[in-house]
Amino acid sequence: MNYHSHLDPKTSASFGDALLASLAPDGGLWMPDTLPHFTSEETAVLGAKSFADCAAELAPHFTDERFTKTDLLALCRDAYNFDVPMRTPKGDVLDPALAPVAEDFVLELFHGPTLAFKDFAARFMGRAASHLMGTTKQRRTILVATSGDTGGAIGDAFLDQKGIKVFILFPKGGVSKVQEQQLTTMGTKRSNVQAICVDGTFDDCQQLVKQAFGDKALTAKHDLMSANSINVGRVIPQSFYYFWTSLQAKAAYPNRPLVYSIPSGNLGNLTGGLIAKKMGAPIDRFVIGNNANDPFVDYLASGEYTPRPSVPTLSNAMDIGRPNNFPRILSLYDEDYDKVRDVCWGASFSDVETERHIRRVYTETGYIMCPHTAVGHLAMEKFAEDVDRPFTRITVGTAHPAKFADSVERILHTDIPLPAPLAKAMKKKKRMHVMAPTLDALSDYLADNA
Repeated sequence: MNYHSHLDPKTSASFGDALLASLAPDGGLWMPDTLPHFTSEETAVLGAKSFADCAAELAPHFTDERFTKTDLLALCRDAYNFDVPMRTPKGDVLDPALAPVAEDFVLELFHGPTLAFKDFAARFMGRAASHLMGTTKQRRTILVATSGDTGGAIGDAFLDQKGIKVFILFPKGGVSKVQEQQLTTMGTKRSNVQAICVDGTFDDCQQLVKQAFGDKALTAKHDLMSANSINVGRVIPQSFYYFWTSLQAKAAYPNRPLVYSIPSGNLGNLTGGLIAKKMGAPIDRFVIGNNANDPFVDYLASGEYTPRPSVPTLSNAMDIGRPNNFPRILSLYDEDYDKVRDVCWGASFSDVETERHIRRVYTETGYIMCPHTAVGHLAMEKFAEDVDRPFTRITVGTAHPAKFADSVERILHTDIPLPAPLAKAMKKKKRMHVMAPTLDALSDYLADNA
């Protein structure tokens, strides 16, 4: 598979080169030249495999000759050594053999090591980059901006890997207490993973990363590589879980339309889902849930895309006013608004509505949602109001509620037990550098520490 810049189809690269370069030389986002498409017979075979083995069958269509099928099978089985359950808020697990009479499911993507959906992309990306660099003895300095979960997932995926330094930029006061503790306590003082607290918003952090990559001298000096979803190596693996889980859901309910609701920020998760649909995944529609930072929902309603400064909300990982992956979505659908709108529907919700929904779901079922998952579930309920036939609803559960324990405990007036990885992180001493949101400040810090 070759990739091209979304700004210029003539600018081309292999998967490995696109992965390590992050952005195209013209500043564009890498896009796959073509997408594989699987027949119903082929999807039936893929759906019968485990998730890891299905991912290993999909991956060769997106990588290059430096990855053998044996390499990718080992990579996927190592990366995806955790469950990918779909369950109803009442606790029923979707099982094609024993499908409960239910249509409302949460796809829990938070059973990986950092308890967030970012583990899927980060672990594939980390292992793919290490595979490439192990044969070339190259070095890389990874810059990643995080609104909460990306930093933890990338830090965990690249921790202690030779030849790689990781700098995690997060906004001061813009992540949860648990998230900050998690991403500032990885490894030791001499670890290859370091956290930088930026005195600004997530958009400031994201802009700093883009500015750094726009500085050719700085990029060359430190061999910079991005691990944000501007990197195609983050987006492609996200298509794998949409592809596989949609096959499981369709096997359980073959006669129902299938709709996913995605709480969205940078739109990388949605882009992965759209790629899966184009590959033949039996997905009928995507619902997009936004908080007050809703330029994509506005676009779906009006056809006008207006990025804006982000504002802080309860669902902080979605506090993104300039989503990186919007150009990729347009590219997938030939810049055609009507085509995008045919497959995507969106709604946005206030913090008050989100809190009310978390309480209602907990009161009615005992299920605890993180604020982001609650926004997605709210959007699905809103979408369902105008649908007059049964359909299978799958809301993407993006993070374990314990990652937002201070907010969720305040809303529900109950304790949220911390899973072992988070409990361990809470006992560690934080290590971070605090700096102004300027390229000069970042450049100086990299000069001293990269």
